[in-house]
Amino acid sequence: MKAVILAAGVGKRLGVVAEGRPKCLVEVGGQSLLSRHLDNLSTLGIRTVVLVVGYRQDMIREAVASLSFTGVVQFVVNEQYTRGSITSLWETRNEVDDDVIIMDADVLYHPDILRRLVESTSPNALLVDESVSQETEECMVAIQDERVISLSKRLPAQYDFAGEGVGFLKVAKGENAVLFQSVQGPIEAGHLDMEYEDALSAFFEQVPVGYERIGGLPWIEIDFPEDVRRAEHEILPMLSCQGRDVG
Repeated sequence: MKAVILAAGVGKRLGVVAEGRPKCLVEVGGQSLLSRHLDNLSTLGIRTVVLVVGYRQDMIREAVASLSFTGVVQFVVNEQYTRGSITSLWETRNEVDDDVIIMDADVLYHPDILRRLVESTSPNALLVDESVSQETEECMVAIQDERVISLSKRLPAQYDFAGEGVGFLKVAKGENAVLFQSVQGPIEAGHLDMEYEDALSAFFEQVPVGYERIGGLPWIEIDFPEDVRRAEHEILPMLSCQGRDVG
């Protein structure tokens, strides 16, 4: 199994908090998000990481070189890193040749969240925080008949239940072609500002995708300065309290 980490974006909404760094290098509790990702992947036996870079890629390459990750990091450059995340995922199409975990780089999470996805009995699966209802721009996983039917900020007209998506997707090797075919259409149509999640409707129609509930485990997507503060003061202490301090 491989991991793809999408880390090319500018993260301009973080403003001065990022100090000119890519979001994956923002530190929480003295450790960068990227370092935490690599530690968690290594613990789960995932030794090959495809890291999509763009903005300040020199800083990311230097950071990786300084870390003690014992696996292999393959860098993929997205020259269109100011566009939507669909462009980053598309750049990995020649590198994804195994079961894969696709990960947003800007998430702080309890290690058991990733473990549940990696060890899921569903060959293709998403994580869903069923404790979250949509209030603003949450990217929601919609479930019907025990399979995922959408992953989007726009919920479908009908579904059995929904929860917030964590930003990690597991895809079996045999379904990689379908995944990238789903992305190819919007790319060729010039929809380069699309988030990759919105390109997956065809994938969900063709491939049975299961889900793992993670409600009750701490995590946060980091987009704004207040997210960094909440990560430091609320989420990180919760990781420690649950007995597996990743700080």
